[in-house]
Amino acid sequence: MFRKAIDVIKNNLNEFKDFAFKGNLIQLAIGVVLGGAFGDLIKSFVNNIFMPSISVFSASAKDLEHAGFTHWKVRGILFGQFLADLISFLIIALAIFLLMVKVIGWVAALTRKAQGPTLPAEPTDKECPYCLMKIPIKAKKCGFCTTVLDLGPVVAGT
Repeated sequence: MFRKAIDVIKNNLNEFKDFAFKGNLIQLAIGVVLGGAFGDLIKSFVNNIFMPSISVFSASAKDLEHAGFTHWKVRGILFGQFLADLISFLIIALAIFLLMVKVIGWVAALTRKAQGPTLPAEPTDKECPYCLMKIPIKAKKCGFCTTVLDLGPVVAGT
């Protein structure tokens, strides 16, 4: 009774192990972690370097305590942090576009160029001159009409 339950658990664990340790899943996990870290890095750059440097130029001498971009507002609507998040998004989107579309496209084009021109594939079938059905190119006898074919090239209308 317990043997069957243990076998079911072992099979499920083995199936889970096969699923969890596939190369694609591990690569996806690494990509998600690196993407999150990249997003945090860009957000830190925008919040700690880019936006404060813009805030310096927009601050008045009498209002230095409210000079940060997080205090920017128009009619009570705070837009400074939203602007920082928008800039972060645009930088991340640009980086992904350049990396995924341009760089990988460029590498793919170089790979195709290095492989050289592709030759058309050799034909794999021919037409039986009697029943006009397609048969393998090496066939000596038609599988449809059982006609013995010549060993030479097949000429239509013969």
